[in-house]
Amino acid sequence: MNMNPFLNAFAAALYIVLIVNIMNALTSSVVPKETLLIPMTMLSLFVLSAAFMGFVFMYKPFQLYFDNRREEALSFFIKTVGAFACFTLAFIAILLLSTPQ
Repeated sequence: MNMNPFLNAFAAALYIVLIVNIMNALTSSVVPKETLLIPMTMLSLFVLSAAFMGFVFMYKPFQLYFDNRREEALSFFIKTVGAFACFTLAFIAILLLSTPQ
């Protein structure tokens, strides 16, 4: 990971957009409606996403923390989470603005 928390947050947001688009394409055209594979896939995707997000959000702060740069680690983590919160708010705003009235 790099030392730019905003790029880490962007990578997390981009990952979500990519996964949602792939799942939308698969479920709308390929996968039958009633199948056990959908919950299995969703749970597997949740676990994979948790691992990926854990790496994106925690790798660099842990590295800094164990290098005795605790204040920098906390600052980096807060900036990454804050930047990701901005992406989340943007997604919510887009959703609210695109919903028909």
